[in-house]
Amino acid sequence: MLKRSHMCGSLRANHVGQTITVCGWVNTYRDQGRGLIFADIRDREGLCQVVFDLEQSPADLVTLSRTLRREYVIGVTGKVRIRAGGANPNLETGEVEIVAEKLELLNAAEPPPILPDDRDADKIGEETRLKYRYIDLRRPRMQHILRTRSRITKFARDYFSQNGFLEIETPLLIKTTPEGARDFIVPARLHPGKWYALPQSPQLFKQILMVAGCDRYLQICKCMRDEDPRADRQAEFTQIDLEMSFVEREDVMDMMTGFARGLWAELFNYDIGTVPRMTYWDAMERYGIDRPDTRYGLEIADVSDIAARTEFGVFKEALEKSKNGRKGVVKAIRVPTPNEKLTRKVLDGYSEFAKTFKAGGIPYTKLGANGFETGVAKFCEPVRAELVAKLGLQQGDIVIFAADHYDIATKTLGELRQKMARDLGIVPEGKWNFLWVVDFPMFEWDDDGKRWVALHHPFTSPNPDQFGILGTDPGGCLSAGYDLVLNGSEIAGGSIRIHDQKVQAKVFELIGLTQEDAKVKFGFLLDALKHGAPPHGGIAFGLDRLVMHIVGTDNIRDVIAFPKTQSGADLMTDAPGPVDPAQLVETHVRSTAPEQPARS
Repeated sequence: MLKRSHMCGSLRANHVGQTITVCGWVNTYRDQGRGLIFADIRDREGLCQVVFDLEQSPADLVTLSRTLRREYVIGVTGKVRIRAGGANPNLETGEVEIVAEKLELLNAAEPPPILPDDRDADKIGEETRLKYRYIDLRRPRMQHILRTRSRITKFARDYFSQNGFLEIETPLLIKTTPEGARDFIVPARLHPGKWYALPQSPQLFKQILMVAGCDRYLQICKCMRDEDPRADRQAEFTQIDLEMSFVEREDVMDMMTGFARGLWAELFNYDIGTVPRMTYWDAMERYGIDRPDTRYGLEIADVSDIAARTEFGVFKEALEKSKNGRKGVVKAIRVPTPNEKLTRKVLDGYSEFAKTFKAGGIPYTKLGANGFETGVAKFCEPVRAELVAKLGLQQGDIVIFAADHYDIATKTLGELRQKMARDLGIVPEGKWNFLWVVDFPMFEWDDDGKRWVALHHPFTSPNPDQFGILGTDPGGCLSAGYDLVLNGSEIAGGSIRIHDQKVQAKVFELIGLTQEDAKVKFGFLLDALKHGAPPHGGIAFGLDRLVMHIVGTDNIRDVIAFPKTQSGADLMTDAPGPVDPAQLVETHVRSTAPEQPARS
């Protein structure tokens, strides 16, 4: 086989005159009929043009060159020269070409069911792309994504190694602890009737590594959750997972800010600056969501006191509601002029959108030259001066309201705010807004289960000044949790952990675990905490979501080499699939599912 000396995409004018060898796939093939054949050869680094001069080449080279077709795998040796037909500005290698002297056919290929061409990708259904993923991944865009992902993981390993972290692997076969998402479970052949679970995260093991004295831990790890995939979520995903001993919240956040700052400098030569901080409640009040996109305005204001002085029945009914100790609210968003895109039809559509969050709709009005007009204008007119002052209204502005329980009104406007920003085209491109969100509630009340549940997870510590109210006011207790948000997406989440066994037992009690339940599910952790656990905390970056932001895609399947579909299927390997009945017997498992027809 010809020994490769250069990658196709690396050739430049400084290589002119050199005899080099490239290997790759035939991207395009053109027989000009004038004694010249042109072929673009592609590898992961890019394309280069190869010229076969039929008049100057030996007969065997001529014969072989005429057999080439798209996606054949070849090796070519030749001399680099300035491109005879003029430079191609659309190619990084467009100044030069290779005049072939040797050609080796490494493998022929059948006509491909899809072409690895970025220009045609949108015309191909995603299911087809996933079925022939080995061809889809040849596309330059996909190769760029894989290279970028590799650069991110390398940077992470280098950065954290330089800061004293040890890369340690944790088990994939663990004990099931069904708190949160469903576990994937695995039958234990050697222990009939018992099961392993696949880890939703390495949380407990990395805490135990801190008890074991490892001090700083890093792992780029696979995690599995048996939940329905979404555009930004897969059942199988990857985390950059970290834990540190003898730290407070500020130490962890400073370390991770340094990671983000260094990564953006490495990839974009971009300075993210000082990362601001916002409390959970401030985020909810101003943006209606705990991962706010701060690149644009459309902030939410509570106008309950003003709404109470109107005669609008919807407002009055909402303000009389009460849930979880909180009264109903009326909240509003000012949409500044010009807003030609906000037609009555669009606004009515927003009311239907609001109903998906259990809101009754979204009353609205517009400030005209002589007062409010349209929508609920007659109810707002008597309190016009107060609304103008509270919201900073100007002529032409539209005001959109949500009136309901706090949770419903807040979530409705939080989601609507994001939708309106996209619809109005006010989300700026090329801007990176990082934000730390802190001081999350420790618990939230579960109406269905009639119990407290941990907002993050039950291993999160209260803030240092909150231990005194942990048992007396769980709903008012704030945690030492922190999320790193980028452009409205949570890219990392973590917390200071509970290192006192008595506090951990109390949290388990608050979320409804009996002592026996806690011992069965988490006894190994409680035992470890009794044997000298240091103060510790950590965080996990969602690698897939991080890559999505960096390469500019909103589909998580674009950034995973071999993803699953929305239904959790792998179309390339046809997984999940049946197993041999003998395997079920060996693992002491019997399926109760109805027989499925064989797939064609």
